[in-house]
Amino acid sequence: MTVHFSRRVDASAPNPIAAAEADARRAGVALGRLNDSNPTRHGLAPAEVPGVYAADPRGPRTAREALAAFLGRTRAGVDPERLYLLSSTSEAYSWLIKLLCDAGDAVLAPKPGYPLIESIARLECVDAIAYQLGFDGSWTIDLAELARILDGPDGPRIRALVVINPNNPTGSYVKPVERARLVELCREHGVALIADEVFYDYALEPFDGNARLAGERGVLTFALDGFSKMLAAPHAKVGWIEVSGPRADVDEALRRLDVIADDYLPMSDLIAGRLPALLAAASGQTARVGERVRGNLAALHRMLDADPAGLVDVLRAEGGWNVLLRVPATLDENELVLALIHGQGLTGQPGYFFDMASNGYLALSLLPEPEEFRRNVAAVLATVNRMCGV
Repeated sequence: MTVHFSRRVDASAPNPIAAAEADARRAGVALGRLNDSNPTRHGLAPAEVPGVYAADPRGPRTAREALAAFLGRTRAGVDPERLYLLSSTSEAYSWLIKLLCDAGDAVLAPKPGYPLIESIARLECVDAIAYQLGFDGSWTIDLAELARILDGPDGPRIRALVVINPNNPTGSYVKPVERARLVELCREHGVALIADEVFYDYALEPFDGNARLAGERGVLTFALDGFSKMLAAPHAKVGWIEVSGPRADVDEALRRLDVIADDYLPMSDLIAGRLPALLAAASGQTARVGERVRGNLAALHRMLDADPAGLVDVLRAEGGWNVLLRVPATLDENELVLALIHGQGLTGQPGYFFDMASNGYLALSLLPEPEEFRRNVAAVLATVNRMCGV
């Protein structure tokens, strides 16, 4: 089934003037502009930001080529013409919902999960419908429930399926069997696949067979990534969308996404110019962060094993840099966090923040420096033990 695109994007045929301008560009004719209001083309660029600005909806070509070459080191066929540079994956979600959804349409988002997609969808007047991940020693997608949702009364208004690979905070990668079924369901229902893979490179306790969804050819796919996680640099404000899938769907998506991108033009030439250097640093930064989070996870296991009360354990996290601690379900999650605030000077996010299906969970970051991390874990253990009368 063909993917549905929203009516919000005006992708109508160009007017005669725009068509003639396009013909001139293809013929190599540089037209002068009577209404040129770009000051950098008239010698008015400031010395602090020299150069001539040439707007490219997808981001400067040289920057996209550098990114494609970087991504191509681990997989073949990354085309710079299918990349969009922007400021964040949050912005990418907003663009893609504009591209795919009209007001009142819906996207599917995983639960448990970080509550970002719902907020962005709401800003776009779109609903986020949850599909469940279940835990039975490891996290899996409830594929049967997902199929029921798509076949149910909400099915006709669902335009995209969001997968987080690996998910946050569950840390679960999309398994090969899950991937095959997700692609099949999306294709059958004319639903696009949005794959957020910002945590992909941070494997913790993975199963075999993990793979990026970026480059998926079976269905129209938008893969999201960026420097906030890859480079551990949220302040760099660099993200990207990679478009893949059946050729006809991709071509139409690119045509319409260009309209959205041209309205926003988010990528700064200052940042784009530094992209090659930032990409050169990415592998080292990813390795550095990976060493930290894996070391802290190992320390966490040692501390939990050594705690005589044994009231706290950690759910298996396949990837990412957050884990979920499981505490006795008899403890109220709000009371636990309030006890940490008042007794330890620490705050945190309980499981219900992520729509966990039951009580008794607390998210824990693996990023702090080792000494601080051990103090944090010790504070949680002491607080839980005290609240349980141990």
